[in-house]
Amino acid sequence: MTKRRLLPLLGALALLVAPAPSHAADKLTVMLEWFVNPDHAPMVIAKERGLFEQQGLDVELVPPADPSAVPRLVSAKQADIGVHYQPNLYLDHAAGLPLVRFGTLVETPLNTVTVLADGPIKSLADLKSKKIGFSVSGFEDAMLKRILSNEGVSIDDVELVNVNFALTSSLLGGQVDATVGGFRNFELTQIRLEGGKAKAFFPEEHGVPVYDELIFVAHKDMASDDRLPRFIAAVEDATVFLTNHPDEAWQLFIKAYPSLDDELNRQAFTDTLPRFAKRPAALDRGRYERFGAFMAESGLIGKAPAVDEIAVEVR
Repeated sequence: MTKRRLLPLLGALALLVAPAPSHAADKLTVMLEWFVNPDHAPMVIAKERGLFEQQGLDVELVPPADPSAVPRLVSAKQADIGVHYQPNLYLDHAAGLPLVRFGTLVETPLNTVTVLADGPIKSLADLKSKKIGFSVSGFEDAMLKRILSNEGVSIDDVELVNVNFALTSSLLGGQVDATVGGFRNFELTQIRLEGGKAKAFFPEEHGVPVYDELIFVAHKDMASDDRLPRFIAAVEDATVFLTNHPDEAWQLFIKAYPSLDDELNRQAFTDTLPRFAKRPAALDRGRYERFGAFMAESGLIGKAPAVDEIAVEVR
């Protein structure tokens, strides 16, 4: 073969074996509802295992400077996705924010009414005439009202004390007899680590409809954005990995966030595992209808919205 014929052939072979041009991954900004913690493990694991990358996504997890600003930032399209609370979604909708839920992160309530196990409160009825510490008014007030009324106690029969975010210290220090708003996967362990022993009452066992504690929300305009189903697919794969390989997942988690390698976060990681949504894209319409009715009955919103107004399933 002549040199003149060989050169075009070599050029053609080079084109066949040359790597295809790489495409830049689609960026997604996820605004967290709080600082990074074990509640966010599926997203952390998805990043550490390259699951977002496999879906062609470049995902950034951003802790908020002001947790209350998350729904407003997502509504203003300053973040693509927000981690949010199902109860707050109804309040945001009533306020006119254009948000929709498109996935679930933690599919059970985490909220509790907490007392000291060795204290005088043995039942919710014992809270009559007692002090109850809280951090955030609104949904927690309505939740407490329903829980107490289920036990024959009026919300007017208790004294509510705003302890800001010092739920654990106010309970251990005796400033209050109970707290509302502590998470069962964090505060109960925190109380134990600080020398106490807690007893928790779960809202869903005392008249409050079951709800999703943490959900993914986006602007309504993004409901058909193909990045959302790819994001959820990676989160689902990560959740299955967490379920099957919890010890390996924990090592990946603390590799990403070494400052969280302590007993509180290790226990929270373990306690949250069964609560992650194994089908994060699935929408339980009945659950959303029942909870919307509860929010309306509690006077927090004027009317329960149709499920389609606040929640979608992405494909």
